[in-house]
Amino acid sequence: MARTIIGVMGAGDNATAADIERAAELGELIARRGWTLLTGGRNAGVMQAASKSAKESGGLVIGILPGNSTDGMSEFVDIPIITGMGSARNNINVLSSKVVIACGIGAGTASEIGLALKAKRPVVLLGYSREASEFFVSLNSELVTVVSSAVDAIEAVLSILEKEIAGEWKRPTRPASSKTD
Repeated sequence: MARTIIGVMGAGDNATAADIERAAELGELIARRGWTLLTGGRNAGVMQAASKSAKESGGLVIGILPGNSTDGMSEFVDIPIITGMGSARNNINVLSSKVVIACGIGAGTASEIGLALKAKRPVVLLGYSREASEFFVSLNSELVTVVSSAVDAIEAVLSILEKEIAGEWKRPTRPASSKTD
């Protein structure tokens, strides 16, 4: 049986102190659940904080790297995936994750949220402004959960996974009329 992979997406160099703190807590909580953490793999911001705390808590960490080498990779990544794809690797991030937790916002994170919603992946928004939350919820209210703490984010992931196992939650199907978006 494949391990459950939870993606934590967030800003790198422009992450706020609050984003970094929440990401560190997420990494620890994901590892304690026995889930695998997936990040963008770099040694910056949310990626570094989540990877470090997951690794220090005994977790397994996958890093989806943008470049052609491991340059700039977090030393806490166990499994580096070198893509050479730059920001296009964001699609790999979301498609490889059972659930995406967005911790903080930047252009890259916003693109990952959009890609996740397009791929019908559930997204948990952690620490978002009312305006940003409303925007992402308006794109797909069935797939977006808004929370204010890392503990609440993990509870939301548990709820999503339990519903999926019980057959109560299925990826929403796209209406036939929206094939071209």
